[in-house]
Amino acid sequence: MSQELHTPEADKDIATNWVTSSRFIFYVTIFALLALVVGNCSKVFSSGFKKPTVEVNTSSQYKPEYK
Repeated sequence: MSQELHTPEADKDIATNWVTSSRFIFYVTIFALLALVVGNCSKVFSSGFKKPTVEVNTSSQYKPEYK
């Protein structure tokens, strides 16, 4: 009677176990997206939205000044 020995190292291999590899890829994707969102939010929060000063012609203003 030949019996195959079950090796626990084979279950931990990412190349042979599809469930483990898909779970790992899922967690890496979630971590990457979360890091991207937090990084962008912190950049916007630190720099803020600065309102630019735009030159407007005097004839185009709300109360225009004509020559």
